[in-house]
Amino acid sequence: MKLPFSDEASRRAAFPVCNDAIFLGHAGVTVLPRAVADAMVEYTRASSTQHQEFGGFIKDMQATRALAARFIGAQADEIALLGPTSLGLSLFANGLPWERGDEVVFHAEDYPANVYPWLELERRGVKVKLLRPEAPGEITPELVAAALTPSTRLVALASCHFLSGYRIDVDAIGRLLHERGVLFSLDAIQTLGAFPTSVEHVDFLSADAHKWMLGPMAMGIVYVKKAHFPLLRPTLLGAWNVRSPNFIAQEEIAFPDTAMRYEPGVLNAVGMYGMRAALELLESVGVEAIATHLLALKGRLVAALRELGFTIYGRAEGPNASSITTFHHPHLPMEPFFKRLEAAGVVASLRHDRAGQAYLRLSPHFYNTEAELDRVVELLKEGV
Repeated sequence: MKLPFSDEASRRAAFPVCNDAIFLGHAGVTVLPRAVADAMVEYTRASSTQHQEFGGFIKDMQATRALAARFIGAQADEIALLGPTSLGLSLFANGLPWERGDEVVFHAEDYPANVYPWLELERRGVKVKLLRPEAPGEITPELVAAALTPSTRLVALASCHFLSGYRIDVDAIGRLLHERGVLFSLDAIQTLGAFPTSVEHVDFLSADAHKWMLGPMAMGIVYVKKAHFPLLRPTLLGAWNVRSPNFIAQEEIAFPDTAMRYEPGVLNAVGMYGMRAALELLESVGVEAIATHLLALKGRLVAALRELGFTIYGRAEGPNASSITTFHHPHLPMEPFFKRLEAAGVVASLRHDRAGQAYLRLSPHFYNTEAELDRVVELLKEGV
């Protein structure tokens, strides 16, 4: 794998967190690489000597839009630079012309950001159909196909489940839905930056930068297929996305012919510069190479955890596995393990399922090393 560093010293320089901690919390809120933090600081400092939309801002905004589009296989004019993820998902849910009796399908155990926007549609007479797979997140094309009816208007799924780490087959499900004339909305925050994620068979996508994209919070990628611009009406309106020549409000509302129609006002500019730097970093490494490395790390971690008697939650290998490794011990509480890791400078996540079972979730990225994972295993072994 092509890395942006050649030795441990340069790794620590590129990712300063490595000097003080082992950061394995990328499925939560990422720590920022130095290049990302530097880009945000540079913009902020420049904004103290000139106005915040200084000369190159519009050019940089368009360059970020093009970079984000390339990242998911879209066109630049199909990208709105908005975050968090729930904002994009809410734009999709609220902007479609639903009719009473339409059906929307989604996963009952998904992350709440991809549940509530769709659940709220019941107030508009839309019928909610909840997918309930045998294991959380394990959404297969067959399961989706069985839920479809002639009234199904849209299926909303996550590209990867936040707890089990199960990655769905986006292309297979998307093809199935489009053959049936059903729209497909994708919450891609748990794969963008870690695994290749294409919108070839997706209608709408939303993903904030603050997880695997290694970017800041409240800035992300919102994708709307250009053919759906007339269908998906913007529900947030302002001076940017409604044509206002010379900043004079008009008697009629008219939108731009690009995805900027979903950006009602000025962007989170400092976040945009951070996300641009993060995407450039990921592109320099290559997402395919990142995915290969992450699965290799997962294999090493899973083998060691099983040897210690832990039970893996979700798929440990195969095409649906991800870098998210969630586990518990059948006879020991997980909270003491979490505190042990925390005290040793390991950033992990403590999560619970609906039944109240506690789990540890480890989510390493491409800059994490085998030695770091081995150290984590040693710490866990002390508590077994």
